[in-house]
Amino acid sequence: MRLLHTSDWHLGRAFHRVNMLGAQAGFIGHLVETVREHAVDVVVVSGDVYDRAVPPLAAVELFDDALHRLAALGVPTVMISGNHDSARRLGVGAGLIDRAGIHLRTDPAGCGTPVVLGDAHGDVAFYGLPYLEPALVKAEFGVEKAGHEAVLAAAMDRVRADLATRAPGTRSVVLAHAFVTGGEQSDSERDITVGGVAAVPSGVFDGVDYVALGHLHGCQTLTERVRYSGSPLPYSFSEHRHRKSMWLVDLDADGSVTAERLDCPVPRALARLRGTLEDLLADPELTPHEDAWVEATLTDPVRPDEPMARLTERFPHTLSLVFDPERGPEEPGVSYARRLADRSDQQIAEDFVTHVRGAGPDHREQDVLRDAFDAVRADDTAWEVAR
Repeated sequence: MRLLHTSDWHLGRAFHRVNMLGAQAGFIGHLVETVREHAVDVVVVSGDVYDRAVPPLAAVELFDDALHRLAALGVPTVMISGNHDSARRLGVGAGLIDRAGIHLRTDPAGCGTPVVLGDAHGDVAFYGLPYLEPALVKAEFGVEKAGHEAVLAAAMDRVRADLATRAPGTRSVVLAHAFVTGGEQSDSERDITVGGVAAVPSGVFDGVDYVALGHLHGCQTLTERVRYSGSPLPYSFSEHRHRKSMWLVDLDADGSVTAERLDCPVPRALARLRGTLEDLLADPELTPHEDAWVEATLTDPVRPDEPMARLTERFPHTLSLVFDPERGPEEPGVSYARRLADRSDQQIAEDFVTHVRGAGPDHREQDVLRDAFDAVRADDTAWEVAR
């Protein structure tokens, strides 16, 4: 059986101030043509179909168009909700859409109930594990302490229990939206840390033939059977080295896997440039980046006049301007933004306690802060689902 594994469409999302809906429509067209050209048997979409719980109308219309075009091909599609989606909204009408071969899996309670599709070698069971917010699903899975590893392990126990009841030789595919140990993050993914831990070990998924992951935006191979497709389009400059693609996966009769990366169309290259304003404007080696979307970091010791206007004369698609003055040893000042870069909310809060009190929080106080951040994120998720 031939699968096309994709995820993290984020329909409705912009790239800085650039509306990406046209590029997203271009990707949908490319997806449909890829299904046709490569004789794909099943399309799997591993979450974050939309960029937010209540997407703009244009994004909903594009999703509707995608569903119609995929259904018209007669190729089944299995989708799950991600942490950006409202599971309840995305799942509306799932039972009816299911009849058209579009299988939406957004209810955590259905993790152990697969979509069963067949080929010449027998059945393949597709298990959809939507994004599992630990605080909201721990009761469903009977786990005492809310954590990603605990709820995913419980969900996979249901998968393996169901698989054990099926005919010998039944192959299995799991769709999951999670941060799995070994994956490389970018700046455009929403933090899903719970209890100070974001990642779960890939061993949680043992016992199935292929795991189609979503959430991280870089295409990655964790093991031959566990892969991220990544997002089809860039959504932050941290992705400037990404090769945007999808996985074309062949699942053989014995469950062995072979996979090939298929490139996605690139609306415009990304470039991260660094230097003084005069250097960036004069350096001939930067000529290839003149048509790219540009993030420019200026290192001038004194902020120059009208830097954005001057940059856009050479790089008309400059979208982000960062100031990071190079200072000598006698000038130790570091900007507030620079001090906060790459630090989690938990670390920033602990730094604040240290600054105010003169000593950092003890273990008990760290736990209080961690629980508070977990509760706020869970409340935000519940509110997005409910509205």
